[in-house]
Amino acid sequence: MQTIPTIREMQAIVRAAKTSSTTIGLVPTMGALHEGHLSLVRTARAHCSHVIATIFVNPLQFGPNEDLAKYPRTFERDTELLMQEGVDYLFAPSAEEMYPQGAQTLVDVPELGNRLDGASRPGHFRGVATVVSKLLHITQPDLAFFGQKDAAQVAVLRRMVRDLNFPLEMVVCPTVREADGLAMSSRNRYLSNEERVQALALSRTLQTAKTLAQQAAATPATLREAMLHTLTSTDGVRVDYAAVVDPETLLDADDLSRETLLAVAAWVGTTRLIDNLLLPAREVQP
Repeated sequence: MQTIPTIREMQAIVRAAKTSSTTIGLVPTMGALHEGHLSLVRTARAHCSHVIATIFVNPLQFGPNEDLAKYPRTFERDTELLMQEGVDYLFAPSAEEMYPQGAQTLVDVPELGNRLDGASRPGHFRGVATVVSKLLHITQPDLAFFGQKDAAQVAVLRRMVRDLNFPLEMVVCPTVREADGLAMSSRNRYLSNEERVQALALSRTLQTAKTLAQQAAATPATLREAMLHTLTSTDGVRVDYAAVVDPETLLDADDLSRETLLAVAAWVGTTRLIDNLLLPAREVQP
């Protein structure tokens, strides 16, 4: 595996690698890798002749009171893990390389980008869309791999890819969970032992709503109420949102006749966690 620190070198490698039989897969990350990231790499490895992973803690997607300074950085361990998974190239630029002095251009998906996490973290998805668009331009992938855990991000990036005519396919891979159901996240390492137990309220909330959705009388409103009840009943958990939405628009779902996204966000102690679950379209009874 080659580690590439500069945009110019990464672009030169991509130009040299591009042939009619080449398929380039991109796995963008902010490092602090866990099994969820590695599952994306394995899927990319199975479908692509060349795999590029990126590690870049993107300052544009962190608000002024968020955890940019303390976000976990484990570059040596991450590099070893990516090598073990057969990644061909690791693109690991500095902030100065990605955003040189005087850089002004931003990519915004304003409506979608202000829903769910975007409503709680103003400007977050503008930062995500900007850095991902740059990474896509730099690496020119045929396939780009993202995790379902970041469902709102997926919706924003799908719209960006469509609107800006990126010639690639987005591949969204299932959320990877711990044995007890907690969605894997780089931020889980912030949790104390007690908070780790409290954090299970997020996945428990989603499973409760999924079971409730099987009842004929269930509606988005009853699911949302049940989700809020489960979250607010757990000590140490402070709710950000509990939403029942269309997975493409992130607008509140009117009914359960189409695929529906159950999404939650909450602070456990000082750590903000997210989780979600896709409900298949409910069959309409004759």
